[in-house]
Amino acid sequence: MPEWQDEGIILSNRPYGELHSVASILTKTHGRHAGLVQAGQSRKRLSALQPGCVVGLEWRARLEGQLGTFKVELSKNYSALLIDTPMRLSALSSLCSLLEITLPEREPQEKLWDASKALLDILSLSENENEWLSFFIKWELGLLRELGFALMLQCCGVTGSTNELAYVSPKTGSAISKSAAGVYADRLLVLPMCLGGHTKTKEEFTAGMKITGHFLKKHIFNTINRKLPTPRIRLANMVESLNL
Repeated sequence: MPEWQDEGIILSNRPYGELHSVASILTKTHGRHAGLVQAGQSRKRLSALQPGCVVGLEWRARLEGQLGTFKVELSKNYSALLIDTPMRLSALSSLCSLLEITLPEREPQEKLWDASKALLDILSLSENENEWLSFFIKWELGLLRELGFALMLQCCGVTGSTNELAYVSPKTGSAISKSAAGVYADRLLVLPMCLGGHTKTKEEFTAGMKITGHFLKKHIFNTINRKLPTPRIRLANMVESLNL
């Protein structure tokens, strides 16, 4: 009988029958994994099954390929910690939704686990919006990289120069310098300082989220005929109206 113990971040929890539920969890060493939670709809269990909760868990099944069952024990409820900060809560919901939709099942994702846990910590501890927003955008870049769609932002994709990187090509995902952009600058995405650009703009974080959102749609969501998750769209709108 296969079984293991691990840590995990709850991504989703949906009802199964009248009492139970099926939880989808990003585990530290076993990747995104689903399992049945006995009495998962009970008040006692629900507090540990909110998206964004970090849990200790045990999974077991009769056969390796079966859904199996989870036993979970709450370690930290990040949703509860962020309940009074709507934009940070939207970032948490975005994290969970993006991981739930984009990650294949049962493939180890230790780098994404570490980055996601770090993002949850920064969301709950950061004293200002700049810190966690910058980290969130870089987390999305990391998600793209781990899925095989890394952006090349270290040097200009045309000249190879590392000077005055100001734009990103929406086609190739490569940085473009001011001089190389020329008359095509208005067709490119603005590269903000938080992603290595040399021009600080008032809309820096909006520009960063526009870049990651564009490539998430281009490489993933358009291919499965889906829109970006609602929490991610809501977060982008909140960032756009933010006055930093």
